[in-house]
Amino acid sequence: MSVISHRAIVFSAAALLTVCTSTAAAQDAAPEPDASRAHRALAIAEPDFRVLNLPSTLDLRLHGSNFQLTHRFNGNLRRGGFGEQAGNLFGLDQGAAVGFEYRFGVAPHLQAAVYRTAIDKTFQFHGKYDALRQGGSLPVSLSALVSVEGTDNFQDRYAPALGMAVSRVLGDRVAVYATPIWVHNTAALLNVDRDTVFVGLGTRVRVGSSVYVVSEVAPRAAGYSPDKAAWGFALEKRAGGHMFQLNFNNGQGTTFGQLARGGFAQSLYLGFNLARKFF
Repeated sequence: MSVISHRAIVFSAAALLTVCTSTAAAQDAAPEPDASRAHRALAIAEPDFRVLNLPSTLDLRLHGSNFQLTHRFNGNLRRGGFGEQAGNLFGLDQGAAVGFEYRFGVAPHLQAAVYRTAIDKTFQFHGKYDALRQGGSLPVSLSALVSVEGTDNFQDRYAPALGMAVSRVLGDRVAVYATPIWVHNTAALLNVDRDTVFVGLGTRVRVGSSVYVVSEVAPRAAGYSPDKAAWGFALEKRAGGHMFQLNFNNGQGTTFGQLARGGFAQSLYLGFNLARKFF
């Protein structure tokens, strides 16, 4: 993809966020049905289906849907001086790994999603069952996860995965996550049959009415674990049904298999997530 097209994506996303913020303000001023208001109140500390790369426990209502764009620029921000980084527009001039996801509520508390990322032309098909919701005597929310991904447009190096996402919401300001996931065939690129277990840990803190600070890390607990554990941090903005997140990661992986293989030492990549809910 050309430099101009990458810049156009970033600037278009920023323009879209500005428009969405204005639209959201108008929507927030309008009266809502009680059920809609209750749903928004429950989700205010957990506004998206991803933490940064890890899954959250956000429920998706029946026949609701969500579209998400992930964008990880190729420029390593820890390589070269400030002048060199500025000359490359902090990674924007060096291409990017772009991903698209569509998620749909196929049954009550059951989501199905398909995701495609440019990294090795990987397709990921995954489902999430939101089994428990925090409230009353339940101190946490719990979602079961199942996934399978394959490279070369789902023709090679298949990597099935099983796991769960557990979250605890503290008021309407803080959400914390633990996400243990087992991934098979994580060393397929080396023609070695290995598995990986990693335990994703994440936090989301609301620092304004619609602004959040996000962080996550995915240390490997067992199995194949090259280089460093994947980690990242982000600043995000909620605008009605839109979420825009500006993030920094030590790798570009966004699927379960890519997160299992981890990030890289002395690496930091600029990126963003852009999501839109339809319900």
